Amino acid sequence: MNIERIRQPFIKKFPGDFSDNPMQRNTPKVLFATTKPTGFDKPEMIAFNEALAEEIGLGTFEDKDLDFLVGNKLPENIQTYATAYAGHQFGNWAGQLGDGRAILAGEIINEQGKRTEIQWKGSGATPYSRHADGRAVLRSSVREYLMSEAMYHLGVPTTRALSLAFTGENVVRDIMYNGNPQFEKGAVVIRTAASFLRFGHFELMSAQGEYKTLQDLADFTIENYFPEITSSGAQKYKDFFENICTRTADLMVEWFRVGFVHGVMNTDNMSILGLSIDYGPYSMMDEYDLNFTPNTTDLPGRRYAFGKQGQISQWNLWQLANALHALIKDEKFLEDTLNRYGNYFWEAHDAMLCRKFGFDELRKDDEEFFTNWQGLMQELQLDHTLFFNQLEKLGPDNDPKELFGSTSYTLLNEEKLCKLKSFITQYESRINSNTISKEDSLAMMKKANPKFILRNYLLYECIEEISNGKREMLNKLTKALENPYEEVFPEFSAKRPTGYDDIAGCSTLSCSS
Repeated sequence: MNIERIRQPFIKKFPGDFSDNPMQRNTPKVLFATTKPTGFDKPEMIAFNEALAEEIGLGTFEDKDLDFLVGNKLPENIQTYATAYAGHQFGNWAGQLGDGRAILAGEIINEQGKRTEIQWKGSGATPYSRHADGRAVLRSSVREYLMSEAMYHLGVPTTRALSLAFTGENVVRDIMYNGNPQFEKGAVVIRTAASFLRFGHFELMSAQGEYKTLQDLADFTIENYFPEITSSGAQKYKDFFENICTRTADLMVEWFRVGFVHGVMNTDNMSILGLSIDYGPYSMMDEYDLNFTPNTTDLPGRRYAFGKQGQISQWNLWQLANALHALIKDEKFLEDTLNRYGNYFWEAHDAMLCRKFGFDELRKDDEEFFTNWQGLMQELQLDHTLFFNQLEKLGPDNDPKELFGSTSYTLLNEEKLCKLKSFITQYESRINSNTISKEDSLAMMKKANPKFILRNYLLYECIEEISNGKREMLNKLTKALENPYEEVFPEFSAKRPTGYDDIAGCSTLSCSS
């Protein structure tokens, strides 16, 4: 691989701690601290994303590259570092946080001028590890590697994964935080993104009163990642904030489209570029439930439940607005922008649902239709993805029970069947009033509704297989997630088996996941 092309503009631009000291501590007034990956004696490659390596300019993989992919034997030109940021966690100010399990190599620019940051996750402690070891275990690493790539192929803005490798060591983890720690296989993921900058980077500098660094960070971000912004002065930062709001709302709509629940939407887990970032206790939706949260740490309040993700993203943007106020200095603008956020989000959300249902345009009565649909989905416990897949097959000769019975996680008795049939009648009336052809309507639905989603039980099975030295499930899931709008493996287009309902890692996860 062309690792000699990696450069490090971030640490040349901003104040940092260059001590290489991994001792966990506060590092005030800086945006990073240099720190080295631990290194591992017996690494073993599990998966390598050849297409991504070529795309970002790293080129082809050779056996000797494994050392770089786990943080061993780094080139002399690379000074590795972890960044400092702050954040609100579960609604409370947490102060300094930072990259506790992530260490950055820097960025690479491909032949087309595309910038990509490269970062290890699980390669050892940093000053921001917060009394932890900076390691990662196999299950969390597999989940990050596969899910970030699944989201990319679904068309959802996301970080991506370059490689997945065993470290050759065991790591102690208490998966459910219930006093039962166990040894697990250690692993390292290399993940990539145009930038890993978060709301929390800006919150940290603002909270510390480092307004010159805050402005430099905003200027750096705009110059490198927001080419559409050409204004100057305070207007530049207003345009910056508006762009972040739009990107964030668009991301939330995409999460709703595919049924993704992040599980831990703290401000330090919010990308300034509007990317899905930090895949921990996430889940794809099985049965539709606006109150579903996969994160045990989020119970019982369910702050980060599926249906609250739009609302929470707005709350997080309020915190970012507070951080950027020193640059924008216009309370009314910030308030008006955030108040408009809700309108923009819901308009985009309902337009997205129109595409999923195959409607030609959003009409006045559609909002009531969507509300009725949500109630039906929850009451009948219908599978979010499979419902739309079956809806595409709807015809005059279809029996609703036969068509949708296999998508329900409960028994469809006569009362529920009656409600289902009533809804189908409403849907048929609406779809028949379209001004576009049935062929165009169906084509729209097929583009909006995936046939394959990476369900937690599939990930659980894959992790178990990899732990036992097998790769068949990994290979099948990789092929399926690369073609999510096709039914590559019909056995994956099915409900979660009941045997997985109460297994940790399938229905419930923790922040350790």
